[in-house]
Amino acid sequence: MKTLCLLRHAKSSWKSSALNDFDRPLNNRGKSDAPSMARRLAAYAFAPELIVASPAKRTSKTALIFAEVLGYPEERIIYNEDIYTADLAGLVAVLRGINAGVDRVLLVGHNPFITILGEWLSGGKFVNIPTCGLVGLGLPLDSWQEIQQGDGKVLFYDYPKKIATP
Repeated sequence: MKTLCLLRHAKSSWKSSALNDFDRPLNNRGKSDAPSMARRLAAYAFAPELIVASPAKRTSKTALIFAEVLGYPEERIIYNEDIYTADLAGLVAVLRGINAGVDRVLLVGHNPFITILGEWLSGGKFVNIPTCGLVGLGLPLDSWQEIQQGDGKVLFYDYPKKIATP
C-alpha cells in the first residue's frame, strides 16, 4: 500500500511583472497558509518518507515550510524540474520513478496538472485543488511503477478556506 499526498503550492505573488513565472515568491497569505496546512496534514497522521517538489520559487518555499513543520530534513527534498514543466503523463512518470521501498510521498506541484493528476488517480472525485490544498490518496500498490488511472482512494481533501479540520 502506498500513500500519496498531492499539494498545490501556497498562494504566490503577482506584484512584479518583471519576474518570470518560475521566480514568483509566496505572498503573505501563502506564507501564512503553508505552516497552517502543514499542521493540518500532520493531523491526518501523514508523515512523508519522501518530498518531491517543483524547483519553482513558490513551490520550493512551500515544500520547505512543510518539511520544517513535519520534521522532514530539508536537504532530503528532491527538486524535479519535470514537475514544473510536466503534463499528466510527465507527473505520472515522476511517480513511477520513485523507489518501491518508499511508501509515503508528498508531491508539491502546480495547477492545472496537480489537480488533473488527482482526478486521474481518484477517478474524478474532485474538481480543483486550491492553492495550498492537499489531497491524500491511498494506492493499492507494491511499487510506484504499477500506478494506474483510478487506483487512488481519497483519504483526505483539505485546503485553507475549508472550515472543517481533521
